[in-house]
Amino acid sequence: MGGASLVAACEGPQRLASLPDALRQRGGFAGLPDDCRVVLDGSDDRLIGRIALEALRREVEHARRTGATLGPATFLAISGGGENGAYGAGLLTAWTQLGTRPVFKAVTGVSTGALSAPFAFLGSDYDRQLEQVYTRISADDVLTSRGLLTALFSDSLYDSTPLLKTIRGFVTPDFLAAIAHEYTENGRLLMVATTNLDIPAAILWNMGAIAASGMERAADLFSRILLASASIPGAFPPVMIDIETGGQRYEEMHVDGGTTAQVVLYPPSFSGADLARDLPPADLPVARVAARRPRQLYVIRNGTLAPANETTARSTMKIAGRAISTLIQYQGIGDLYRLYLLCKRDGIDYNVSWMPASFTEKLKGPFDQAYMQKLYAVGRAEMLDGRAWAKLPPGFDPRPFQDI
Repeated sequence: MGGASLVAACEGPQRLASLPDALRQRGGFAGLPDDCRVVLDGSDDRLIGRIALEALRREVEHARRTGATLGPATFLAISGGGENGAYGAGLLTAWTQLGTRPVFKAVTGVSTGALSAPFAFLGSDYDRQLEQVYTRISADDVLTSRGLLTALFSDSLYDSTPLLKTIRGFVTPDFLAAIAHEYTENGRLLMVATTNLDIPAAILWNMGAIAASGMERAADLFSRILLASASIPGAFPPVMIDIETGGQRYEEMHVDGGTTAQVVLYPPSFSGADLARDLPPADLPVARVAARRPRQLYVIRNGTLAPANETTARSTMKIAGRAISTLIQYQGIGDLYRLYLLCKRDGIDYNVSWMPASFTEKLKGPFDQAYMQKLYAVGRAEMLDGRAWAKLPPGFDPRPFQDI
């Protein structure tokens, strides 16, 4: 009996099977619209086009009703970075103080960026809550240790129940209603990225559609998606999300969106052809508005350009940890280049901000309040002093090689 129990423990927590490939296009979430979830591997490009077109149609209709002018479309993409999310929070609140912060047409968030994205989306009225999340939160609000023995036979080192409780604390009925209103009435989009480890691929969740669904468990699913986007594999447990088709239930395993990309907008495979494909003639004028409208992208990279110099100990865990953190660091920089290329192709004005090298404070532990408060102040100073935005990704020289 004891041996059987040990074997069962070694197998880890049980789960339902993942959705088979053959059923992938037919799986859905009970009570939710079919545009709540986009797979970012090129297979859902038509769905992205439909979401964009319908959002634009709602925006155009709102402008017609109110007599407003349809101005430039401004997008905001917020990266992962854990505690470094305090940098982006500082930027945003200082931007409000300057009086130049735009109303974003779309906001995307990955990992810690997913936690700040709803506040950024809802605007300056939520700056105080954003500040509190990144200056008052502590490790006790995010995680509890499972202990080494339990962690070895489970799916993570830490229990993320405290983080889920923290998220549920701000995902109130009024909070959801405000997001739903911006989605349904003003055609604005809030998107959060997770990684489905079963496929594996990045998933972009249409959080406005979820908020506006009227589904009884919308608040719970909204909160769990935010949790999933910030669930670092191995550190936090994955978030299992139910999906069903043909009367059969399956589960998807979702983890930190930064596993596939540190920051996202839409996949490079998506283009104007996907937006206009199969459109009835009556919709072509709306599609042309999207194609010809001035667009801007602001990218917040909650990280520095290179890991801090340190002596790496000759131990398996230290070497592996250092290598993984370096991989993530340079993956994040590569994502900035990918977005730059996307903007160049699609005529979008590119702007990017990252933590300055002058910030050399060291974390004393997970979610160190003193560290986050100082970094929050740095983000504010970068914005208020006019140093926040660069027009090129880090290290890029736009001069052609033949100019010698």
